Amino acid sequence: MPLEAGLLEILVCPACHSPLKEQDTELICTGQNCGLAYPVRDDIPVLLVDEARRPE
Repeated sequence: MPLEAGLLEILVCPACHSPLKEQDTELICTGQNCGLAYPVRDDIPVLLVDEARRPE
C-alpha cells in the first residue's frame, strides 16, 4: 500500500536531508552521495540510519 502523498512530501533522509522516493517496500534517498534505502514495515517508514540498507 503506497504512503500518503502528503507524508512522502515532508519526509527526508535522516542522514543527508534529501527527499525520499517510494520504491517497492522501501523509501530510497535521492541524495547524490547517499542513496540509503529505508524499510517500510506495516505501512510505517523506519527512518533509522542503522536500519537502512546501503546502496550497492
